[in-house]
Amino acid sequence: MTFTVQGIPVARGVAIGRAVVIASNGMDVAHYFIQPDEVERETARIQDAVVNVVQEIMLLQEEVASHGGKEISQELVALLDVHLLLLQDPELQGGITQCISERLYNAEWAVTAHIASISRTFEEMDDPYLRERKADVEQIGERLLAALKSSESIQPDQQTERHSARAQTTLMDDGAGEPLILVAKDLAPADMLQFRKSVFAGFVTDVGGKTSHTAIVARSMDIPAVVGARSSSTLIRQDDWVIIDAEVGVVLVNPSHILLEEYGFKQRQGELERSRLKRLRNTVAVTMDGERVELHANIEMPVDAASALQEGATGVGLFRTEFLFMGRGDGAMPSEEEQYRAYKAAVEGMNGMPVTIRTIDVGADKPLDTTAYEAHRTNPALGLRAIRWSLADPAMFQAQLRAILRAAVHGQVKLLFPMLAHLSEIKQTLQQLALAEQTLEARQIPYGKPQLGAMIEIPAAALMLPVFLRYFDFLSVGTNDLIQYTLAIDRADESVAHLYDPLHPAVLGLLADTIRQARKAGKEVSVCGEMAGDITYTPLLLGLGLRCFSMHPTQILAVKQEVLRADTTKLNEWAQRVCMADEPAKVMAERPWIGAERRQQPRAL
Repeated sequence: MTFTVQGIPVARGVAIGRAVVIASNGMDVAHYFIQPDEVERETARIQDAVVNVVQEIMLLQEEVASHGGKEISQELVALLDVHLLLLQDPELQGGITQCISERLYNAEWAVTAHIASISRTFEEMDDPYLRERKADVEQIGERLLAALKSSESIQPDQQTERHSARAQTTLMDDGAGEPLILVAKDLAPADMLQFRKSVFAGFVTDVGGKTSHTAIVARSMDIPAVVGARSSSTLIRQDDWVIIDAEVGVVLVNPSHILLEEYGFKQRQGELERSRLKRLRNTVAVTMDGERVELHANIEMPVDAASALQEGATGVGLFRTEFLFMGRGDGAMPSEEEQYRAYKAAVEGMNGMPVTIRTIDVGADKPLDTTAYEAHRTNPALGLRAIRWSLADPAMFQAQLRAILRAAVHGQVKLLFPMLAHLSEIKQTLQQLALAEQTLEARQIPYGKPQLGAMIEIPAAALMLPVFLRYFDFLSVGTNDLIQYTLAIDRADESVAHLYDPLHPAVLGLLADTIRQARKAGKEVSVCGEMAGDITYTPLLLGLGLRCFSMHPTQILAVKQEVLRADTTKLNEWAQRVCMADEPAKVMAERPWIGAERRQQPRAL
């Protein structure tokens, strides 16, 4: 039966494929693809885990029999017998090993996937007694995962390069290969990074907002994604055919043949449009009235520099360094040397173009360690995050600053500090930077002198711009957090996502004033939040005077097309009217320049 799930669209396009459901589990379980020659090892891990759990249950039965009362003992022994029967059921073990051998899941993922499938089968049974056996199946799954946890497996930081090519070839190109859609309750940013080179054609998550960092990374992968789809991970089953329409935030499950054909056509049209945009890759971004516009890229890892260049970026406007710190396990931090190599690779990868490196911005929806950080804080978005985190851990901050300063020897590096709101924070930050320089001088290590910038993402910062302009060379507006903090909305919470409004008069007022004051002071100002990559807002930002945009590489060509079509002399007055309106969205909808003579789409040079 066909049904639809409504969510929040966070990336463009249409995806069609089979569902791969990552079950929600109480334990922290790694999900990754293995290589074909690792199947035997992962299968052996499952077999060993089964043997260990069987022995564990038999020991429990002996203890219960010898220490419990007669009636209690008989009842518990009978319950444990059920667990033994389930464990020794060929269907259980066979299904898990099939996930390993055919899907190339690691052992833990195979357990969660197959246990979820069996649980749903029990859930649908008419007999109340059999329905209750679902809990037994889930308990068996937890025991197997606990047994696997102690066995050797590939660590997450080894997965990105090892699993991408061969797993993709096996799953997509064999006779039964089909596109895959990842469905989960939620995916942490670090999990998304592990999947970014994998085989998934799209993502669906139960939770999240349009500017949550899971959504941001999904957009950087340039694949259709829908978040905040509520119960999608429980409604959608393994291997269901799924269509993601990321233009409107709709997920169609088990679609009819007619729907498949219709969306297949829409998918091909989208691919054709993207191929047309590629003709603009080498075209300089200049408006119709001669205004040059810089289109920079936001990146998460050094390897992203290549895709930034491929899409025609003129620099990196935001290197999110926190992703170097994520998914490492045991709370380990990257060393100064490891960070230096990463920053150097990004700088050299941009072939002399400017690279803006932001110091670590963790906390809220980007925790390094969820159990350690989130569990004891009721509102982490307002807690110890970003520059506050860095100033609270001087040793970590010093290592990062030294690494960035060293990388600045190799090209144009700009150093950006997030979430500053107090003059005292500005002074402390600059003192830490001076200390890092002194340390490098004492060690006789070469370092560069990057331009210094501040993120404007807290209303307090936007309201004290003269102070920021006195201390910094450039400003970068993080619209995601500026909107979140101005409107008191958790941008990762789908239940209030409808209140997240980039066109709120208060937000527009802060944004317009920041651009105006920076330009008046002769300081560079850019926007690196999601508004920069959304072509809906390109004319407005141009009209407000913005001349530097930073976005995901995949959004650059679409924004460039809007820039090439724009005439800022006609946009300035309209943009001011939008900002002054009680209901800016209505003025935005007028778009008075549409229908005027437009330049023909230029040819690529």
